[in-house]
Amino acid sequence: MDMFPLWNSLRVAAMSSVIVFFLGIFAAVYVSKLNRIAKGVVDVLLTLPLVLPPTVVGYFLLVTVGARRPLGLLLAEFGIQFVMTWYGGVLAASVIAFPLMYRTARGAFESFDETLAYAGQTLGLSGSYIFWRIRMPACRQGILAGFVLAFARALGEFGATIMLIGYTPGRTATISTTVFHLWRIGDDHGAFFWVTINLGISAVVLLTVNMLERKNKRTVIR
Repeated sequence: MDMFPLWNSLRVAAMSSVIVFFLGIFAAVYVSKLNRIAKGVVDVLLTLPLVLPPTVVGYFLLVTVGARRPLGLLLAEFGIQFVMTWYGGVLAASVIAFPLMYRTARGAFESFDETLAYAGQTLGLSGSYIFWRIRMPACRQGILAGFVLAFARALGEFGATIMLIGYTPGRTATISTTVFHLWRIGDDHGAFFWVTINLGISAVVLLTVNMLERKNKRTVIR
């Protein structure tokens, strides 16, 4: 059996998770510094992909980076094309998974005991040192949980992916789009195989999140 959908789904999920990991942390830190009104507006905009139907997000991506759109034409001059390419799947998965990473990172940062940062400042520590050596380690469990959840969301993404890159065997096929294609042609055995693969990976991801949460609770109690 062709295992390309598994390989493609894993690389799309891995690359998009790394992207949203850094973008989510940056956005969480930036938004936390805004005033209340600006924070509310920006937070709504950044969280929209979480509540919009994935097909709607995929439509917006097509309108933005489509081959006949201004941005799409500009990217084409540099040899970049997101429509019907596997890295278009990375873009779609990143947009869908970003709110999970952002919201989780923001929650972790908001629960941080700021007296630790103030103590570091009184000792003459730089802002970057406090962030990377004090704030990040203290928030690492929540941030790692957000990363794992973003990976799981990217791995199972379907709506925006099918809108932007479609289904092409050996080129853009993912587990989700393969299940849909096999169901559509009546291959229930093949569809069930990929559903089982997805269930197994999702179970491992959820177990990882639960382990991180338990570890975080034990750390808080201590």
